[in-house]
Amino acid sequence: MKKLKYSLYAILISSMFVNAQESLDFGKKKEVISPEVKGKDVIFRLLAPEAKTVKLQGNWEGEAIELNKDKNGVWTFIKNDFSPDLYTYSFIVDGVKANDPNNSYLVRDVSSVMSLVFIDGEESENYKVQNVPHGTVSKRWYTSKGLNENRRLTVYTPPGYENSKEKLPVLYLLHGMGGDEEAWMTLGRASQILDNLIAEGKAKPMIVVMPNGHTSNSAAPGESSKGFYKIDFMTPDVFSGDMEKNFKEIINFTESNYRVKADAKNRAIVGLSMGGFHSLYISANQPKTFDYVGLFSPAILPPDESKSEVYQKINDKLKTQQNNSFKLYWIGIGKTDFLYKNVKDYRLKLDEMKFNYKYVETEGGHTWSNWRMYLNDFVPQLFK
Repeated sequence: MKKLKYSLYAILISSMFVNAQESLDFGKKKEVISPEVKGKDVIFRLLAPEAKTVKLQGNWEGEAIELNKDKNGVWTFIKNDFSPDLYTYSFIVDGVKANDPNNSYLVRDVSSVMSLVFIDGEESENYKVQNVPHGTVSKRWYTSKGLNENRRLTVYTPPGYENSKEKLPVLYLLHGMGGDEEAWMTLGRASQILDNLIAEGKAKPMIVVMPNGHTSNSAAPGESSKGFYKIDFMTPDVFSGDMEKNFKEIINFTESNYRVKADAKNRAIVGLSMGGFHSLYISANQPKTFDYVGLFSPAILPPDESKSEVYQKINDKLKTQQNNSFKLYWIGIGKTDFLYKNVKDYRLKLDEMKFNYKYVETEGGHTWSNWRMYLNDFVPQLFK
């Protein structure tokens, strides 16, 4: 009887374990390791014995790369020219995009979810989680009377903020057209960069506020009452002026809920692509609000001036901003960025006005590789 009870018990436990852990493989199959990082070399592997073709597509320049299949049905490619950085990639299996099933690290960019690989080195050192004091990242909701809704933003407070009474400067960090209030945290590695720069003494402790720049979405996809919807890259609010007109509400929320130094010399605003466009017009329309302005690959496209007053008389507004003697106006762009000519034309306008700015030109295009690098360069120059 005891033996029967033990057997039934064993079967029950075994069944529960298998059902609860159904994603685990307890077989003796040889493990496929992908990606395997060896210095600057990365080996990509995919077990797909029935596939006819497998290609590798990543956020590096160039065409999709064809993989070779061995006798065991494992497709392999070794890429040996990586620089230290974060990279995203996907496989294309018989024409169908697929993430790496052997890589648990995924990241979303707009509506695409991709596998992630990190290449260690001096240039990417600040993108890692180091053994240093860490700040706090929180998701906060604020009420926008102008947009008639509650909206979400992400806030980084530096190490020790909770146990201090010190007032701190604020950086408003804006995302691009395809992003949201999560983009700088996930793709931009903003908290890691801030933690490491502050720990090294290269940056002052600061609060970083990352709002959602799409006024037609109150929060990141799936994080609002809008529910689970198809993610659009170009939302109806883009270049409407709504973000710029209502940005003061974000400043007011920050200064009402956090210990901040509420003056221009302790405020900075910077954004990438669409966020660079927002930073340009927000700072121009509030010329006494920010002493530090950053435009990362800014989408300097001619907006419809009839849509909003924030886009009107921009030359006059820039002249007023110039006369207020800001401390830093920083512009960065890659040589192969599709917005390069637009930025060049904007710089010619600034040059004609004798508008003082700092310009940084890098290799590469409209990429997170550049924007992480720019943030790493821009932050240490703030609040001096």
